[in-house]
Amino acid sequence: MIKRRTFIAGLGSAAAWPIAARAQQAAMPVIGFVNGGSADATAGRVAAFRKGLGETGYVEGQNVAIEYRWLEGQFDRLPALMADLVRRRVAVVATPGTLAGTIAAKNATTTIPIVFGLGGDPVSNGVVASLARPGGNATGINVFSLELVAKRLALLHELVPKAVCVAVLLNPASVTGEPALREVQGAARAIGLKIHVLNATTIGEIDAAFASIAHDRPDALFVSPNTLFSRRRVQLITLAARERIAASYSGRDYVVAGGLMSYGADAADMYRQVGVYTGKILNGAKPADLPVLQPTKFEFVINLTTAKAIGLTIPETLLATADEVIQ
Repeated sequence: MIKRRTFIAGLGSAAAWPIAARAQQAAMPVIGFVNGGSADATAGRVAAFRKGLGETGYVEGQNVAIEYRWLEGQFDRLPALMADLVRRRVAVVATPGTLAGTIAAKNATTTIPIVFGLGGDPVSNGVVASLARPGGNATGINVFSLELVAKRLALLHELVPKAVCVAVLLNPASVTGEPALREVQGAARAIGLKIHVLNATTIGEIDAAFASIAHDRPDALFVSPNTLFSRRRVQLITLAARERIAASYSGRDYVVAGGLMSYGADAADMYRQVGVYTGKILNGAKPADLPVLQPTKFEFVINLTTAKAIGLTIPETLLATADEVIQ
């Protein structure tokens, strides 16, 4: 009889397991992860985001769930997408790499915490009150993509010292389009370069921009930081190689894919830090109390194989200052 009762009691415990598991699953916090690109193109950075979460004790599928939303350049979807995440009552919205996504999140909610990773100034864009005391429901990291424009242009000029005219590829439809243009205009004036602006908001317009390059033959190409260009980096790199033009990009991903050179913050580390801040907020921290971070690592990367392919000799002084040279 004792054994039978023990067995029945055991059955009762076993029957309770699925209920307990379901309760635990229901209590699992959900992160809304919004990105302007695609899952395939951003896989490495998402891994860095998960690593940051792990540093604060969160593992996807074990004690946190992530709802991924990939825009693939379709930013007109943002209002409906953010409204859906708000309805789902996600615990945090993470928007690394997309200023438009961060602004859309701010417009959608004043209560759900937002963790961003931005290339533009979050203060001037109205995302936070100040870097030291963000206030409100948003905080994150500012990677200074726009502030680095002058440095990137100077490196490109050092790479092509005889350059007189530089083509600038710009997406005027982007939130950062106008600020990027102002930065590059000021930087060009400072070092005596002329610039020729080429606007592109679609794949077809990128092709048209390179047709203009083929006709006008500028001395170099400066690709402004933008989600569209990052998504279409293989197209850009292929066309730049065809025209044998020295091109500067905003991130290492371009150079790994065959681009000539890049200078910018370590994008993977930015995603990791967004993950860390997201985990801290899940652990009870308030966005208003977490100061906006600044990058600690900047990367100057050169692809020597690409330089040789377009007949360009990299000055030894420039090679010596590179953080990475891809052979």
